[in-house]
Order: sequence, then C-alpha cells, then structure tokens
Amino acid sequence: MSGDGPDRKLRVALVGGGSMGRHHARVVAESPLTELASIVDPAPEAVEVAEMRNAPLLGSLDELLAEPPGLAIVAVPTQAHAEVASRLLEAGVPVLVEKPIAGTVEEAEQLIALARERGVVLAVGHVERFNPAVRALRDKLRTDDLGRVFQVHTRRLSPFPGRVGDTGVAFDLATHDLDLMCELAGTPVRLSAESDRKAHRSHEDLLAAILRFENGVIGLLEVNWLTPTKVRQLTVTGERGTFMVDYLNQHLTLYENAHESESWSTLDIFDGVTEGNVIRFAIPRVEPLRAQLEAIVGAVRGEDVELVTGEAGLRALRLALAVVEAGATGASIRL
Repeated sequence: MSGDGPDRKLRVALVGGGSMGRHHARVVAESPLTELASIVDPAPEAVEVAEMRNAPLLGSLDELLAEPPGLAIVAVPTQAHAEVASRLLEAGVPVLVEKPIAGTVEEAEQLIALARERGVVLAVGHVERFNPAVRALRDKLRTDDLGRVFQVHTRRLSPFPGRVGDTGVAFDLATHDLDLMCELAGTPVRLSAESDRKAHRSHEDLLAAILRFENGVIGLLEVNWLTPTKVRQLTVTGERGTFMVDYLNQHLTLYENAHESESWSTLDIFDGVTEGNVIRFAIPRVEPLRAQLEAIVGAVRGEDVELVTGEAGLRALRLALAVVEAGATGASIRL
C-alpha cells in the first residue's frame, strides 16, 4: 500500500541503516501509519536491517529519488546531514533529519531556506521533546504549577559508545538538553563551560556547562561518555518545589516546598524552603520515537501538529557550538 492519503500508509525511506537507523526502521515498519519503502545505505551492516524489516536496500540517493517517497528519515553521520537532506528537499521530499540538524550553522541555514523555498516539511530529531514525562512537565510549567522557575539542571551520562566517531558529547548528547532548556526556560544570554577528552580519540567526552537565561533562570548541563551506568535526568527548581524527570522510566515527580504550598495564597515573595510532599504523576508510557514519527506524518498530511522545526534545530546547534568553544577556550560567551 502506498500514497499519502488519510487512509493510506505513508511511504517512508530511511537513509542510513546504522545504530539510530535500526530504531527508525523498526518504528516505521511497525506503525499503522507508514510503510518502510526502502533503506539507502551501501554499508554491509545495513543488509541485516533491510532483511529484518523486509525492505528494499538501495545503494544511492539516485535510486531512491527515481521513485520519491512521501517522507525520508536521514540518519547518516552528522557531517553528511546537509548533503543528504538538501538533495531530498530539492526533490520535494519531506525530511526528518537526526539531531544535530547539520555540522555547521551555514549548512543548517541553507537547509531551512531550502525547505521554505520548496514548501516542504523539515523536522529535526530532538526526540526527547516527545517523551511523555517531558511533555507533562512542560504543561505543568505553562500552567504555573511551580511558580517562578529558578534553575534547570540536566544530566545525560553514559558509558562510551562504540558507534560514535565523528562527533563529541556536545553534538551527540548535549543538543537534546540544550533544546529542552530553551523550551522550558526561554532565551539564553550567556554561557560558560569546561570540557575534556579522556577516551575519545578526537572529540570531547566530558562536558559541564552553565547557562544564564534572559529571565534569570540558571541552567546546569552535565554530559559525558565516562559513566558506567546510563543517567538521563532533568530537574526544574522553582518557588513551589522541584520537578524531576527520569527520561528512561518516563517518570515525573514533584518534590513540594511545604512552606510555599501552605503560604502561597498570602505571600507574594519567596520566603524559604522546607520539605513537603512527594508526588509521582501517573503518565501513560509512549515510545518517543514512535510519537515523533506520528507527528511528522501528521505534518506531511497537512495536520496542525507540534514538530521540532529546522529553526529549533539551528538554535540547539548554535548553542552546542558555543559550548564547545567555551569549553575549549575557558571564555564566557555572550549569546
């Protein structure tokens, strides 16, 4: 079944059958909204992915564009994002490109301009935006459940991944959290960072950064490939307590400030902190990658859905580059 009508499966091509591409192939093949039309990857390891998902394996974009799909997912190494995505957009194919959007600001700007010129959907795979715990947190902050926000703290720690060779933790990990910090806290105005290389042959694998936002919120960012266990955590601290998100388990917990919960109706100033109730919110679990796919399919079909736009991807890329610069030079960077 092919086509892109509301009752037809959208034909989706995957460009890149590596580590992340395997996950995309699974989600596309299993979704009732899509069919995996083909996989483009000349590498031998892509053969297994294509056979497992019963999808044709193509050796080049030229073969793919001979019969353009309704959507293409770009999961090639970062330095090839711009070249691959631009060819697809030129041909009028909607694109979901893995984060970061591109290797340079100039390449990202060209992709955004090309998508706008062709009138084609361009989305970036900042998949944590589709984590249901993150979405629940964002909704609670928008309804002022926490009062004034003071600090956003993200921790993304992992063992060293064998799959990564062309980039460091700033591009591979921190882009997720820089994107979310901006979504939750607004516009950053300056940052400083420290970084180091302990195991990676050419890029940073340890990074800590501090960001100051326009509204006074302070952001703390910790990422590394040196921790034996995987940690994916986000905390937001404000007047009424602290929200904590566990990305992996999709948990959202509120640690209440008891003083503020009792006195908020009569006090309009922050008057200290005491330990209060702990509330774990019931959140239906959803695979973020699946939710992301459903959103971009909706966008391709003209529905009003929430996507991570090219502009948002560019913002995260700019911040990642600034963090790398600050870590290398020791300078505080005004944004």
